[in-house]
Amino acid sequence: MQKKLMITDYNIKGQRVLLRVDFNVPLNSKGVITNDKKIRESLQTIQYMMQEGAKIIICSHLGRPEGKVVPEFSLKPCAERLAKLLKTPVLLSTDVGGVDTHKLVRGMKDGDIVMMENLRFDPGEEQNSEELAKKFASFADLYCNDAFGSMHRAHTSTSKITEFLPSCIGFLVQREIEVMGSALENPRRPFVVIVGGSKIKDKITLLNNMMSHADTVLIGGAMSYTFLKAQGYDVGKSIVEDDKIDFARLLLEKAEKCGTEVLLPVDHVVADEFNFAAESRVVRTEKFEKDDIGMDIGPKTIKMFEREIFHARTVFWNGPMGVFEFQRFSDGTNAIAEAMASCGKNVTTIIGGGDSASAVERLGLQERITHVSTGGGASLKFMEGTTLPGLAAISDKHE
Repeated sequence: MQKKLMITDYNIKGQRVLLRVDFNVPLNSKGVITNDKKIRESLQTIQYMMQEGAKIIICSHLGRPEGKVVPEFSLKPCAERLAKLLKTPVLLSTDVGGVDTHKLVRGMKDGDIVMMENLRFDPGEEQNSEELAKKFASFADLYCNDAFGSMHRAHTSTSKITEFLPSCIGFLVQREIEVMGSALENPRRPFVVIVGGSKIKDKITLLNNMMSHADTVLIGGAMSYTFLKAQGYDVGKSIVEDDKIDFARLLLEKAEKCGTEVLLPVDHVVADEFNFAAESRVVRTEKFEKDDIGMDIGPKTIKMFEREIFHARTVFWNGPMGVFEFQRFSDGTNAIAEAMASCGKNVTTIIGGGDSASAVERLGLQERITHVSTGGGASLKFMEGTTLPGLAAISDKHE
């Protein structure tokens, strides 16, 4: 993979740096941030810029205001939380690169921070607008992308802006592409990939790519029932994508040709209705009854998957093993998280964001994982081998 210019490759003292971050954090009904992980993950880059004497102009999106000013999607809570974490003022503009932004930028001193209001308040952001990009470039000297979670989108602040400013990446993005790039291009083997979640259609390209990269692929979650049905099993009323059965069969054939082992659940926690309080029992794959709904992988499958994880040297995981939002059906997902956290420092463990990252964080295991990605969609695209528009737009490093 071609290396990209880093923020450390520029002399940024006195320079106005437009820093794209991903502060798309969860808020409760009162507008209070419930998880500030994405803000904390950006601190290394911001603190480096402050120490080097840059004028830092931060931009991010939050939610889906659809090109309109929606007060509940204001970045004010993010500006306040960042100021508290840094113990320094963070001024929030009232517009997106407009008069107020220019006014605040003109008054900046080295090390100061200004945050623009929510990028998606301007419809041009999601339209990859050249006009908006020129507006942003008019008050900055350099562009830095440290928003890995938004790099799979070709938007003004992730893609078009690089046509008008010299560009680079920050420390967060560098970590993401180094760890996942190594796993994709030159993993320590055995390389085990764990894929879960509800729909094959969301992970078609990932599964296809991993069949030729991984040594072993473990498939859980609702998508496993489509694979099992492709093998001829009756899975009761479990979720099945009937239009993907032939594709699942082709994937299994590809894995066999590539010498990749695919392991599907051998037992399941089933219920007779999709409900957090539903009665449940454990059945083997060949023992599904007509009204059974698969809700989680069973204990024998957990042990089988754990053995593969403990034998691996690189593990990548994306997607829960069951309906983990219902506590009684979260054992499979929790067990995978615990197993990965128990691998030790000699094993590279990667969580591909999304629900898997939520599970790891809920259990307090993130410090025992090599890398927890900040971008579910972006990490999925990256591991698919798909070009990320925001990364491709950054200037290459020529050594």
